Amino acid sequence: MADKIIVAGVAVDTRHWIGGERVASDATFTDHSPIDGELIGDIARGGPAEAQAAVSAARAAFPAWAATSRAERARILHAIADGVEKRIEELAIVETTDNGALLRSHRRGVMPRVAHNFRFFADWLLTLEHEDFETRGHSNHVSWDPAGPCVLITPWNAPLMLATWKVAPALAAGNTVVLKPAEWSPLTASLLADIAAEAGLPAGVLNVVQGYGSEIGDALTSNPDVRRISFTGSVPTATRIAASAAPNLTPLSLELGGKSPLLVFADADLDLAVDLAVEQYDNAGQVCLAATRFLVEASVAEEFTQRFVDKATALRQGDPRDEATDIGPNIHPNQLEKIDGFVQRAIASGARAVIGGHRKDGQYYAPTLLTDVAQDSEIVQEEVFGPVLTLQTFRDEEEAIRLANDTRFGLAATLATGDPERAERVTAQLVAGTVWVNCFFVRDLQAPFGGSRLSGVGREGGTWSFDFYCDLKNTVTAPKGWNDHG
Repeated sequence: MADKIIVAGVAVDTRHWIGGERVASDATFTDHSPIDGELIGDIARGGPAEAQAAVSAARAAFPAWAATSRAERARILHAIADGVEKRIEELAIVETTDNGALLRSHRRGVMPRVAHNFRFFADWLLTLEHEDFETRGHSNHVSWDPAGPCVLITPWNAPLMLATWKVAPALAAGNTVVLKPAEWSPLTASLLADIAAEAGLPAGVLNVVQGYGSEIGDALTSNPDVRRISFTGSVPTATRIAASAAPNLTPLSLELGGKSPLLVFADADLDLAVDLAVEQYDNAGQVCLAATRFLVEASVAEEFTQRFVDKATALRQGDPRDEATDIGPNIHPNQLEKIDGFVQRAIASGARAVIGGHRKDGQYYAPTLLTDVAQDSEIVQEEVFGPVLTLQTFRDEEEAIRLANDTRFGLAATLATGDPERAERVTAQLVAGTVWVNCFFVRDLQAPFGGSRLSGVGREGGTWSFDFYCDLKNTVTAPKGWNDHG
C-alpha cells in the first residue's frame, strides 16, 4: 500500500494518525469515488490494535492538554482554522471526489464552516462561565473540567464539517480525541490531522483511525479509558455503541437522523414553500435534517405539487464538480440499492411516483416524489437517506400535527405558514429538536442541536457542547471564618 495517494492533485496520506505519527496497517480497504466509481486508493484498515494504540496515545496526551490554559487552547484552535482556510480548495476537491457532494457547496459553504467550527468553540471557551451564586452564605462556583479521551465516530454525508462539530468542542474543552471517520469517505479526516499538526496541536491530542464499523469501533467504544463517545449515524449502530459503552458507563451523545416533516398550510407563501421543498434534495437527499415528508393542506395541495414538479424537474443532476450541477451522486452502490429498494417496495404497495422513482446511470438516483402513501407505510416511517420525498395532505391543524409527530423520530421539522399565531401553536406541539419556520437549515453553533425519540440522545452546541465534553464541578466555599469550627 502506498503511504500517500494523489486525489485531484492533492496528496493524502492513507495511514492512521496516532500519537503524532503516521501508522500503517497490515490490512487495507478500497475507497471509490461515487462520481464515476473509479478507485481512489487503498486505505489503512485498522482493528483492535490500532484502536488501543490511539486510545493509549490520547490517554498519555490528556494530562498536559487538560492543563493547557484556555487561551493557549484557543490559540491553537484558531491556528487550525487558519490552516483550513489556506487549504479550502484542496479540502473541497478531495471531499467532493470522496463523497460526491457539490464542489461549489464545499468551496463556498462547507469548508468555510469547518474553519468557523474551530473559531467558534475557541472563542466560546474564552467566555465560558457560570455566574457564582450563594447558598446560606456559602459561595457556589461552577467549572467545566476536561473529561478525558473522547471517541468521535462520524458519518459520510458531510465528513469534515460533521467531524469538526465534534472535534472542535472536544479539543476546546481540554480533551484528547480519537476520530474514526466513515469508511466510505475517510480522506479529509487525514488532511485534518496534517493541518492540526502544522498548527501546533501536541502529539496524541488528535488521533485519526480508519477502518470498518465493528472491526475497530467495538474496540474504541468499549475501552475503559474513553470518557466520552459522540456518534452520528444510524439507530442500529447506535444501539451497538450504547451496549459496548454500557459496562464502563461512558457518557454518549447520539445524533441518529430522522424522518422530518415539512408542513405547508394554505396561508403560506407557496413560492417560499416550494423553494423549501425543493431544497430537501440537497446533497442528493443525504441530509439527516431533511424534511422528507411533505404534509400539505388539502386546499393547496394540487397547486403546491404542480409548482414543486416544475421546479424540481428543472434541477440539473450530474458531475458534482460542474458548477451548473444541482444534485450529485449517492455515496455508494449499497446506498443506491437501499434507496431503490425503498422506492420499489413503496410503488408495489400502491404509491405513485409523481417524478423520478428510478435509478439513473452510475450512482445517481432520479429526484423522486411519491404520493398515495399510507401513514403507516415503510416509506413514510423509515429514513431512506436519498433523494426521495413523500407527499400527504391534511384537513386541519390538528391532523397536520398528528401526522407530523407520528413516527419514531424527532430530529427536525419545517413549517410554512403566514400566520405567526399558528406557527407558535404548531411548533409548541411538534416533537423535534429543531423547528424551522419559513426557513430551513439555519444552524447557529450557539444553539442546542440534537433529536428526540430515536433521533438521538443529548444536545451539542454552545455551552451544551461543553456540558457534554466536560465533567461539571460545583465548588462550595464557606463564608469567612470557615476555619473556625466553633
